[in-house]
Amino acid sequence: MEAYLEMDAAADGKLELLNGVVVAMAGASPRHNQIVQNIARALGNGLEGSPCRVWTQDQRVRVDATESYTYPDLVVVCDEPQFDTTARPASLLNPTAVVEVLSESTLDHDLGAKLGHYRQIPSVTEVLFVHTDTRATTCVSRQDDGSWKLVDRGPEGQVELAGVPLPLDVIYERTADLPA
Repeated sequence: MEAYLEMDAAADGKLELLNGVVVAMAGASPRHNQIVQNIARALGNGLEGSPCRVWTQDQRVRVDATESYTYPDLVVVCDEPQFDTTARPASLLNPTAVVEVLSESTLDHDLGAKLGHYRQIPSVTEVLFVHTDTRATTCVSRQDDGSWKLVDRGPEGQVELAGVPLPLDVIYERTADLPA
């Protein structure tokens, strides 16, 4: 892990560590970036006045159970944020919700391996996956009994994250003409 942390601190781009493998993060498409911005704005407005905070792509998350590090597209933290500050950038330890905007090249990895890592974080109650090539979302949420429920939405309707309703029209606003 120390070698990864040194590499990530010195890298021009972001690097993730999953199952002992360092993965370079590719640049995002304009549609991906617009979707992230739309969700961040809606969540920020919806959570105003609450203890929850919303952070975007550059907030690294540490997954203790799998000794992994990720850079989700968005994280929501509703408890007092806890960080590992032994390496830069500081790694968030207790996200409440995670958002990953999917591309064709990351779809299988994000819905498979990354979801498995996020489910290992005790504080995570929701993981939202948003497709870029079609108006569709997949929300995976922890149930009271510890099981996980998967709900697909699209092309119409809405999802809810951290108690904030997110209509698909808001998520995909101003994206139709952007390259995916």
